[in-house]
Amino acid sequence: MSQATQQLGADPTALREQLFDFWTRKELETLRAVAFKAFSDFQTPLEDLLCVLEGCPGRQKGKATTMGHSILMEFERWRRTHPKVTLQAVPEVSKLGLQRRALRLLTDAQPSFMDPLIDIYQLGNLDRSILRLHITKLQAVSCYREAALLSMKLEFQNEVDMEEMCVPLILQDKLPMAESFVRGHPKLEERMLTLLDSWCHPDFSIAQLRRQFPRLSLSKHQTDQIQPKMLSKQVFRLMEKFNIDPGLCPNSVYKRKSDSMRFLMYKRFVEKGMSEENWRDHVQSTVADDPELQIQLVELMVKYGGMVNAAQWSLHYGLPKDRLPFGVWDTQESLPPSLREVSKGCNAESWDPSQAHRDRFYQLPITRDHVHFLETLEGLQRCRDTVLQPGCIVGVDMEWRAGFGAVSPQQRVALIQLAVPGQVFLLDLCAHGFSQHNTTVTFIRSLFSATTVLKLGYGMAGDLKCLLATWAQFSEEPLKMEGVLDLLNVHQQMQRSTSSRGSSGSPRGVLVGEGPAEKGLSLLVQQVLGKPLDKMEQLSNWERRPLRTSQLRYAAVDAYCLLDVYSALSRDPACFGLPQDLCSISSLQTEKSKEEKKRKEEKKKQARRRGARQESDPAPTLTLGPEKSPQPGEESQSPLPPRMAPQQLRVVCDNMLQGLGRYLRCLGVDVVVLENTDDHRVAAQLAQEDGRVILTCGQPYQTLKSQVGEGRCIALDCSEKAREQAVRVLKHFNVQPTQSDIFSRCQEVTAGNRQDRRTDRTDGQMD
Repeated sequence: MSQATQQLGADPTALREQLFDFWTRKELETLRAVAFKAFSDFQTPLEDLLCVLEGCPGRQKGKATTMGHSILMEFERWRRTHPKVTLQAVPEVSKLGLQRRALRLLTDAQPSFMDPLIDIYQLGNLDRSILRLHITKLQAVSCYREAALLSMKLEFQNEVDMEEMCVPLILQDKLPMAESFVRGHPKLEERMLTLLDSWCHPDFSIAQLRRQFPRLSLSKHQTDQIQPKMLSKQVFRLMEKFNIDPGLCPNSVYKRKSDSMRFLMYKRFVEKGMSEENWRDHVQSTVADDPELQIQLVELMVKYGGMVNAAQWSLHYGLPKDRLPFGVWDTQESLPPSLREVSKGCNAESWDPSQAHRDRFYQLPITRDHVHFLETLEGLQRCRDTVLQPGCIVGVDMEWRAGFGAVSPQQRVALIQLAVPGQVFLLDLCAHGFSQHNTTVTFIRSLFSATTVLKLGYGMAGDLKCLLATWAQFSEEPLKMEGVLDLLNVHQQMQRSTSSRGSSGSPRGVLVGEGPAEKGLSLLVQQVLGKPLDKMEQLSNWERRPLRTSQLRYAAVDAYCLLDVYSALSRDPACFGLPQDLCSISSLQTEKSKEEKKRKEEKKKQARRRGARQESDPAPTLTLGPEKSPQPGEESQSPLPPRMAPQQLRVVCDNMLQGLGRYLRCLGVDVVVLENTDDHRVAAQLAQEDGRVILTCGQPYQTLKSQVGEGRCIALDCSEKAREQAVRVLKHFNVQPTQSDIFSRCQEVTAGNRQDRRTDRTDGQMD
């Protein structure tokens, strides 16, 4: 390097200007080389470094790093070759001044300075009052993230106000950082959880937070997250993560039980998918001795079950007259003694179902005496001798109690069903001495690890999760899974093959009649064997003993049908679009999952790289990219429909696609967007009433598409940005917006104000 350059290097200001020139020309290698050389020419390296950094530009849009960060990294590398350059070598009178200057650099403009500066200038050794003051200043200028990070780096969590630190982070969609802030500090964990739970109270208003933090500017999306439906999920997640007593979160517990009550009402009275005895058992367990839930039950019964049922439940709980809905007390007074108690259902059950049941559902092809309920080690030995025979094929299923209103998500297996040709074994895991005996645990371990025994299941990930909760031994010494075929993977392969061949190909079509659409294993059984499963007992209380006859029959059917499905698929796999070796599908699924994961990661990286450019677009300008693979609900290589104007396309967006809905409305499309509190079924109702197309993603697609006509429900990729989803929708329907269409509609139309919209439309037609 020339003498002139060396002279420049000795002056921090001149060096910074020279490095800035390299930075603007993107000559990063030259910048690093010049900086590294110049550090050796500094008379006071630690002071001169601060002079350079204090004049560096901050974060710039579109750039992953900053000039100051590059300089700091080079200084760190240079310091490793000059170990004597430390803060201890600085005179005591200058040390505090350098530390204060370094501390001032820790702002949101230079987020990557924190670790290097804390290390170089030993900021952790500063007086705690100085650090506390700086953290307070960061909060005052809305650098909440930097304040939290600095507090965590310096282990300052117990010396700052938790609410002042965490509330702004949570409101700005930085809950993971708030979690990190309190993690490892039990009192702070409890305080944050009780804070979140307080926001789930019906009387809570976001306006309270706005008054508390007036400097915070919140978007509509951010304020939408502060509502009980979203918050209670986070509360329960953190409750489990931090092992917090549920009694500290009464609002979230009440909301979960209240939501469970509404679901049970829908399941029993609308979907008719639960027997009266199951429903009553779950309702009583959910309500327990909470008077508010008891009153809510009576109110819901008025709506769903009628006034007589509501009066019976109000008598059952002895509710006061002044808390009852209108008419319930009068109905109580008019009830004869024989109707003043809640019905307990019918206890007498026959093993053989009715003829109507046989005509409608798949039936167990073996008699009652071939279904063995096992709760002793002697019975288990008979089961072991049968199912562990080399070459044996075993249908495996498990049952556990549905967690309606349960606080803890940990669910233990209550019953294991093992089906072999001609018989079914039901292992009672509620018999504690039997379930926890070493012989039972060893048998389960031997069964799943046996390579010569083929185990059939459906969606076995959930079963295995419950097994781990049942036997802690499997967490300490993991359960080996050998010779297992998950028919869920086979079913997914069937669905893909059917989609690629068109709806006219096998497997056989499914007739959608009254009642809920079939799904999961029931759908597979219907497609392969012709009739679905009766799932009425699926949500039973599987921990109650003795089990009812209908429960025993259901448990046996769920395991045995796996054998019949596998047999049918094995006879003619090509008919169902499957390979000759069904067991090869699991390995294919694993490889495809890895490839899919890589594709998603790459897509996220691409989205991050172009994120800044897209966010700076002043208006939704469409640039149609290359065609992507067809989504569910789309047909590959199909001709485009006739061109239509945006106003002709009428859609309803599920609440998972609110961004897409706003984007489409910007382009003039007639869109209704579900609110966060709306159930997915509202989309089907609007589609049927208004003739709209449903736009959704994820699991709701399978349920919603069965409730509307063919092609009236479109599934989109949740990982795509709203802009990409909008392009896909416009291409699918051949909608071509013009300049005049952009912002031609009001941007705020949701399902919540749909009634006003319908009234306006009706009034217009009358005029």
